[in-house]
Amino acid sequence: MSRGAESFHNGLAAESIAARHYEALGGRVLAQRWKMRSGEIDLIIDLEDVLVFVEVKARKTLEAAVFALRPAQQARLISAAESYLAQHSTLNAPCRFDLVAVDSAGRIEVLKNIMAG
Repeated sequence: MSRGAESFHNGLAAESIAARHYEALGGRVLAQRWKMRSGEIDLIIDLEDVLVFVEVKARKTLEAAVFALRPAQQARLISAAESYLAQHSTLNAPCRFDLVAVDSAGRIEVLKNIMAG
């Protein structure tokens, strides 16, 4: 398997792990790999009347995954979320951005509200 294909499949597996985490908390997956010209959102979750935009990062270690989210990607994530909200104007819920880091053993670390300033 090529390195690109391996990364793609690792990303899908990490997104599945993250989705199951939110579902275990009572969340409902509204979209997975939602794409716009401005960017992509890995998961969009309805969790206790909060709309959670989730970026999933899979790396060998949790620390590497946490530090893989760069400012330019954060900006694309915000832009894509704005597009999603514009297209789903009936949604009137508070929003937050979470980062789910997944390591090579399938362990996760969830950083909630990563865009809070």
